[in-house]
Amino acid sequence: MKYLTISPSPKLSGFVRCFWVLEDEVNSEKPYIHRVMADGCAEMIFHYQTPFDEIFSEDKIETSFHSGLHGQSQNFRRFIVRRNFGIFGVYLYPFALPFLFSIPSDELSNEMPDLPTLMGNEGKILEEKIMLAETNEKRVEIISGFLEKKIARNYRHEPAVFSTICNIIETNGIANVQQMAEQSFLSTRQFERKFKAFSGFSPKLYSRIVRFQSTLNMYGDSEKSLTEIAYECGYYDQSHFIHDFKEFSGQHPRFFFSGKAEGAEYRDK
Repeated sequence: MKYLTISPSPKLSGFVRCFWVLEDEVNSEKPYIHRVMADGCAEMIFHYQTPFDEIFSEDKIETSFHSGLHGQSQNFRRFIVRRNFGIFGVYLYPFALPFLFSIPSDELSNEMPDLPTLMGNEGKILEEKIMLAETNEKRVEIISGFLEKKIARNYRHEPAVFSTICNIIETNGIANVQQMAEQSFLSTRQFERKFKAFSGFSPKLYSRIVRFQSTLNMYGDSEKSLTEIAYECGYYDQSHFIHDFKEFSGQHPRFFFSGKAEGAEYRDK
């Protein structure tokens, strides 16, 4: 399995956290199952080889898109692929979505629309360019040009809300949101409305999701107990940590950190 991340240009670094690539050779006898966890950021996804099927239940599996958007989410999803695959992803701050798609971020929360549905003919053209690109470096070049033009055309500055969202991410969900709201010179109601429009969730839920995501970075550190992970990531106690982890991943953290978790192979790279 091949997994790598690519840093965005300085022009895009305020909107794109990274580009990423995941490739592997699989077959029907040994398929790959991928689990997407809850995340406070969104992703543009391009399956330039084989599209995945989404697993809704044991008897309900449907083919997913060739290209689309995974909105910021409080849910987990499961996908399966039985042939060689290649995925190119764009990991976006949630406040980039209104500038790219002319839709408030909260309307895309927990949603997974395909690009042609989301963007019409523009989405079809972008999908075709990314699919036909010969290398991932070329894909980065294509998508970077597209994103820069979109953002330059539609951008409007919301310093208080953008900085609060970034601060929550940078502090792994431990930032004092109430204090930051007071420093924004907005009323609590105005602040929460703007925050949800650009992050997709209320400040409290968003902080919980980001804190959960921070625990995933502990994967591979077998020396730490669940209690140590919980306290390091800002949880009051282990039971609080386990509750959130199960809600946002569908797995018990003990199983996830065992190294045998479903769809975690790329984390071993």
